[in-house]
Amino acid sequence: MATKSVGWSSPSEKMKLKSLLLRYYPPGIMLEYEKSGQLKTRSIDLLDLDPSTDVSALVEEIQKAEPLITASQSDQVKLLIQRLQNKLGQHSNHKFYLFKVLRAHILPLTNVALNKSGSCFITGSYDRTCKLWDTASGEELHTLEGHRNVVYAIAFNNPYGDKIATGSFDKTCKLWSVETGKCYHTFRGHTAEIVCLSFNPQSTLVATGSMDTTAKLWDIQSGEEVFTLTGHSAEIISLSFNTSGNRIITGSFDHTVTVWEADTGRKVYTLIGHCAEISSAVFNWDCSLILTGSMDKTCKLWDAVNGKCVATLTGHDDEILDSCFDYTGKLIATASADGTARIFSAATRECVTKLEGHEGEISKVSFNPQGNRLLTGSSDKTARIWDAQTGQCLQVLEGHMDEIFSCAFNYKGDIIITGSKDNTCRIWR
Repeated sequence: MATKSVGWSSPSEKMKLKSLLLRYYPPGIMLEYEKSGQLKTRSIDLLDLDPSTDVSALVEEIQKAEPLITASQSDQVKLLIQRLQNKLGQHSNHKFYLFKVLRAHILPLTNVALNKSGSCFITGSYDRTCKLWDTASGEELHTLEGHRNVVYAIAFNNPYGDKIATGSFDKTCKLWSVETGKCYHTFRGHTAEIVCLSFNPQSTLVATGSMDTTAKLWDIQSGEEVFTLTGHSAEIISLSFNTSGNRIITGSFDHTVTVWEADTGRKVYTLIGHCAEISSAVFNWDCSLILTGSMDKTCKLWDAVNGKCVATLTGHDDEILDSCFDYTGKLIATASADGTARIFSAATRECVTKLEGHEGEISKVSFNPQGNRLLTGSSDKTARIWDAQTGQCLQVLEGHMDEIFSCAFNYKGDIIITGSKDNTCRIWR
């Protein structure tokens, strides 16, 4: 199996190896080491790892390609890969049951988000607050109060999970402590509603996207604005970093997606080709491809190096409302207002399977970390779990009284959270 190194830095479970630190984060291993007093990172992706892979042969191959891993450390690398291999085999036949219903807010929810382990999650609401919840007990840990309008965009600084960012229609973003619920900073500068936000993988910056057509990068330590990204001619509604943290993409109602350098704020290029508003824009894991979804009923794949469109994914009869890669970047899922989801191969760009069964538009789609299950949330008040290879519906999560607008797996793939317009969120495990 070919291994490829890409620059990446995001911590996970760690093992000390003298001056070398090994972390894993599907679908790869992170090497973090000190060189001339500077912290360096290398990633080895394991995109083809599966339960039948010969781990010993793989470790030999990695050792040849990575001089950083000495013979004495190879046993620990082997252990790490075996743990990763076991993780791939887990939860494949997991049946989910309703664990708790939380009547989270008095006014409608806007968003839900889990921390990496799934031990806690957050909800944003029209009631101007964000609430932090303990997943195991369903208890409210903190109410984050201070915004003067709808709290619309929310995020943990995963994989660390010690900070929360909230973006509001009051034009500000606030940074909070998970431990205490206290507000560290209020980021002021946007002139219209903030509708999307994201931490960089290193958790040193938070990016905000606004209806004022700009995105801004903020320094988490100082609370200062670092850059304003200007160039879009309409609202920015989607924004995300690549896994290295050196690029950021913004999707806009102006039908375009722009790629920016995160450390300079410089525009790298604009992806032009969609003929309606953008609904989603994301990088794949090794930062080589960008996936964009649009109200023009198509998704497009772009070469992240030169900004050229390499494929248009067609077949839906209505707007694309969400799209994503699996963790390895091998599969692409699309969700549409036509009530179906589709899975495409990133390599062949062909539709692998069509997921039919919802009776309303699908606004949210996500893979489990193992990549063998797909989760969809719909206006038909249900979420569904599908087999990513066959397209078979494995389970329907029923009980919400209104449309589901948010649903997510935790990192292990054994907890699901759904958020609905019925003002509740449900924990399934």
